[in-house]
Amino acid sequence: MSTDLAIEATGLVKRFGDMTAVAGIDLSVRAGSVTAVLGPNGAGKTTMVRMLVTLSAPDEGRASVAGYDVMRDPTEVRRRIGFAAQDATVDELLTGRENLVMIGELYHLGRSRAKARADELLRQFSLVDAAERVVGKYSGGMRRRLDLAATLVATPDVLFLDEPTTGLDPRARNELWEVLDTLVESGVTILLTTQYLEEAERLADHILVVDQGRVIASGSARELKRQIGGEQIRAGLRDPARRADALRIVAEAAGAEATFDADGDAVVVATTGGAAAVAAVAGALADAGIEVDELALRAATLDEVFLELTGRSATDSASEEPAP
Repeated sequence: MSTDLAIEATGLVKRFGDMTAVAGIDLSVRAGSVTAVLGPNGAGKTTMVRMLVTLSAPDEGRASVAGYDVMRDPTEVRRRIGFAAQDATVDELLTGRENLVMIGELYHLGRSRAKARADELLRQFSLVDAAERVVGKYSGGMRRRLDLAATLVATPDVLFLDEPTTGLDPRARNELWEVLDTLVESGVTILLTTQYLEEAERLADHILVVDQGRVIASGSARELKRQIGGEQIRAGLRDPARRADALRIVAEAAGAEATFDADGDAVVVATTGGAAAVAAVAGALADAGIEVDELALRAATLDEVFLELTGRSATDSASEEPAP
């Protein structure tokens, strides 16, 4: 494996009976970077992660994490990773501090070192005031922060997060994002799965779009947006009676097929012409006497990229593998 790569996989396949959950995924994650695996439920994200963290054996392909093969050296892989699953794994009957100390002792840190590490993590995750409270009384955001802290007790080189902010309110989500920023600054490599387009764009250096067990696109958020035309001109119409005329005129001026937005009150067209294309559309609409409330050039959203690539929303539901 390349020393520049913290995670490397080739041709990963996983089947459950007649269902193929992962159908030949290749993956390369640079050390010290954040990679987001984006896809709807059932796309194969969780199955892929479970193979990388040695909880599930691939039926085909190979993978290395932190320089160790997940099949030949699973113990060495586990020593170097942290893994936060979708459901919190901390003990609700223990306090936050007791959970972290217990995990430290399981990692053979010794009692005094486990206590010191627990204190470090409680401060890092803003949980000092709740340290002596039983976890069953924590809010969802606090519990998720504690769960993430628990994955860091042994200071892993690589951190796997399976939909880390699912179910959190916007404030708790932002707080967790800030913690992840700090971890990346310290050199930790992060691979996270998510259904949240905003999360992938906010956190990741590189995004993999996965659907039906395959990688269907990859790149930075900006690179993915360029795949569907990069920018769009939006013309909000003042007079709905001129919709048909406006659609034809905008398409002719921009030199591309135009459509109506979801509400049907604005014409949208992809363009690579920038401000010059906007000026051409504005002139053509003015010459035709069509008034607009809005005429703007904007970048395509990651949501639009995902819809274009998969034909469905990132939050569409489907089944994946059965729970272990």
